[in-house]
Amino acid sequence: MYRKIYALLAFLLAAVMAKGQYTPMQRIDVRINVWQTRQALIYVPEDVKPGQTYPLLVCFHGRSIAGNDPSKIFREGVTRQLKEGKKIEAVNKKDGKKYQFIVLAPLAESWSFAPQDVSRMLDDVIGKYPIDTSRMYLTGYSAGGWSVESAKTQNKELSNRIAGCVTMSAARVEPDHLKRYNLVANAGIHTWYFAGDKDDYFLNNAKEAIDSTNRYKPGLTKLTVYPGAHCCWHMFYNPKYRENGMNIYEWLLQFQSYNATRKNRK
Repeated sequence: MYRKIYALLAFLLAAVMAKGQYTPMQRIDVRINVWQTRQALIYVPEDVKPGQTYPLLVCFHGRSIAGNDPSKIFREGVTRQLKEGKKIEAVNKKDGKKYQFIVLAPLAESWSFAPQDVSRMLDDVIGKYPIDTSRMYLTGYSAGGWSVESAKTQNKELSNRIAGCVTMSAARVEPDHLKRYNLVANAGIHTWYFAGDKDDYFLNNAKEAIDSTNRYKPGLTKLTVYPGAHCCWHMFYNPKYRENGMNIYEWLLQFQSYNATRKNRK
């Protein structure tokens, strides 16, 4: 009998520890197609109000995080800020309202998250969480920056769903994606790029993406070149970091997706 009690207590303790492992986020599975899902972590504000929707910030990790251990997602990026107790919320300078973000961090099995899987993933979480579909933002660093740039140049439908991006030290996208920045221009996707001044390959990638966007529509991009190499992204994900009076979260909230702005014009 005692063995059964000890076994039950051990099971309950393991369950509590497993749940706490991802606090303040929760581990979920997100569907990427009819047959497959991927592990992910999600953060939903504690005081969600009935009938209210929230901006979604999708965070793509670097190559070293890929695999089968979601806890590694906390090493860098927005998820690291959450784990350190910072609130991912901001006041929109345009309307003066405070917004709390739902934060989604999918885990890729290798490299980072594939662009062809992003639309189906968005559909999945929209069906389960109170997401403002006019404010769906993408961010990522290194290989995760590749995911951002690849997703927004994947196809017209996906481009039109994206409200804005923050891309840090992105790996270079494939040539066919590089040719499709007209989709970014047509959808009006604003992107804030970050790269280190001693990180030539990744800085050149940022400049190439900016030039590819400007070829079709100038004014959609912003570049921060910081002293350093392929590192230090947590400094810029910190809500305390500001340029021209805005952190990246305040900056993103200025923008809504093409689908939303088109609807507002009707």
